[in-house]
Parts: sequence; C-alpha cells; structure tokens
Amino acid sequence: MKNIEDISEEEIENFYKNIGKNVKRMREVRGMTQLELSLAMNLKSSGLISQGELYHKKQHFNLKHLYQIAYILECDIGELFKY
Repeated sequence: MKNIEDISEEEIENFYKNIGKNVKRMREVRGMTQLELSLAMNLKSSGLISQGELYHKKQHFNLKHLYQIAYILECDIGELFKY
C-alpha cells in the first residue's frame, strides 16, 4: 500500500507548476490576458492568475479557482491537470 510519505515536496511543486502552465496555455489559446481572466473571476487584479501560473511564492490555484477557470475558458477541467 502506498502512503503520502512516498510523495516528495518536489513532486507536489511540479504538480502545481504543471497546472499553472496548463492554465496559461489554455488562457492564451482563448486569447485572454491574465487581467481579463481575473476580472471574469470577479478578482480585482491579475495577481492570483500571475502567481498561480508561475507558482510564484508557492501560490497555486485551489479547486474553486480551477473550476471557475475551466468554466470561463470553456475547457474540460481535466485539461488543466494534464502532464
């Protein structure tokens, strides 16, 4: 049986970075800026999107953010998790 001790911190960080890259890719495919996506999510600035796409200062998207992003970008949420 596997347990969480088998997962390294580096693997988790790479997981978040990959999601950020996928969000950026899908956003750019749709021709949206970070600010446009932020405003569509009712955010006041593009900070969350910018930091989440880069995993800057370990900032990442939560499940609610990913659901909203997939809805706004009209993509299957699974696309955001692809490696």
